[in-house]
This record gives sequence, structure tokens and C-alpha cells, in this order.
Amino acid sequence: MLVQQKEKLQKVVTLVDKILVNPDVSIEYFIPGVLVTLESGEVEDGGPYIEFTYALNGSDPHVQHMPLTRSYLEKDAEDLANLITFSLERFMEEIDSRQSGAQ
Repeated sequence: MLVQQKEKLQKVVTLVDKILVNPDVSIEYFIPGVLVTLESGEVEDGGPYIEFTYALNGSDPHVQHMPLTRSYLEKDAEDLANLITFSLERFMEEIDSRQSGAQ
């Protein structure tokens, strides 16, 4: 991974962690050379990704993987952080609507 790309991804991690403050959400990163926080030790093959875990009311955890594809990695840090937070918000809305029933 290029030094420039590492610096950008470190900035993305900082931005995402600043934006997302929700006790029902945990974010784990698998970005080799930048940050790997996966406690489970289970790492999928492939490129870097982020794993969201949303446990509504502290129970029944739902997990989503967001691969950091080449097109995502070409974005600037702020745009990528916004894309990640938008994806997480959509994921949470989907789980919330399943839990409360489609309206």
C-alpha cells in the first residue's frame, strides 16, 4: 500500500470514529498497514474492508462487511468517510425497519 494511500485511510478512520457515536454500533477495521481491529481473528480473503456490527438495544447483533474497493479508495478522505457513514446509516435503517416491521 502506498504511503499516500495509508495516510488517507488513517484520516478516514479518524473521521469515521469522530462522526459515529452510537452505543449500539461497533466498527472494526481490516486495513492492513493502517489499522486492524478485528477481535474475532476471522479475516476474509481480499482487500481492505470495514465491518459494522449493529446490536439494536444491545442484543441481536447484525453484521455487515463493507469492502473498500478500488473506486472507493480513489475518493478523497472526507468523501470516503461520508460514504462509510452513509452506508452504516442505511444498514441501521434497514435493520430498524425489519425489527419494527415494514410500514
